[in-house]
Amino acid sequence: MTVQSVSASQDFVKQMAGYGLTTAHILYRMPDHPVLLQTYLWQHYDLCPDFPELNKFLEFWRRELDGPVHSVTVAHSRLIRPAELRPVGGMFRLN
Repeated sequence: MTVQSVSASQDFVKQMAGYGLTTAHILYRMPDHPVLLQTYLWQHYDLCPDFPELNKFLEFWRRELDGPVHSVTVAHSRLIRPAELRPVGGMFRLN
């Protein structure tokens, strides 16, 4: 009999470490037409409330891209939390 090692996905490991799915709705100005706003949706696993991944992305945006950011709206949801994992205290059968 062989034993197979099964590793969890990186997303699951991040969720168990407290990361949650974060969505950022970014409005930015068009470089050629600054009166127009364009939208960009960013989604990644990140830590609330500091959002280090989002801040790293926004810093890249400011450093490398031409369209200045107008506003950022953030939504964060922890999909799996250790508090949601509870042992079962008993079993009940309904016939």
